[in-house]
Amino acid sequence: MTRVLLALAVFAFFALCVYGMWHGWQRRARQQAATLPEFPKKPATLGDDLIPSTTGVYVGTTNAGNWQDRIQAGDIGHRAEATLRLVPEGLSIERIGAEDLFIPKTAIKDVRTDKGLAGKVMFGDGLLVFQWELEDRLFDTGFRGDDKSVYEQWVVALSQEENSAGGKA
Repeated sequence: MTRVLLALAVFAFFALCVYGMWHGWQRRARQQAATLPEFPKKPATLGDDLIPSTTGVYVGTTNAGNWQDRIQAGDIGHRAEATLRLVPEGLSIERIGAEDLFIPKTAIKDVRTDKGLAGKVMFGDGLLVFQWELEDRLFDTGFRGDDKSVYEQWVVALSQEENSAGGKA
């Protein structure tokens, strides 16, 4: 009988911890939804890919400079399988099971490879991270590609786009 009560107590403690985490996630999402600007919508039509698209996982979006400060408003905080496309209008992250994320070309400030973002840590530079601006706020958006050998191509292509748009020197 003592073992059954102990097992029930451990289960109840575990359930309370899960409820607390869920409640905290919901509260944080509500707070962010009230203070964040509306994220850009993907245009109805997009131009042709400037470089070949790549598949992988959308890791998340954080406030720039704080790799663990995940944006949770709406479904922005949900990881999802995705296809990453660079088109003349900007960067399109087409997510499966979640709303697509679109970053206008003029909003992209930097692109880099990194080892961690939004609680996801990889060996080496396993993530492609895009820094972008929306209404004077900087965000980092992470993508873990299935083929990491294309990362350099993405960094070069976006750096050239920034230079031609007068973004980066």
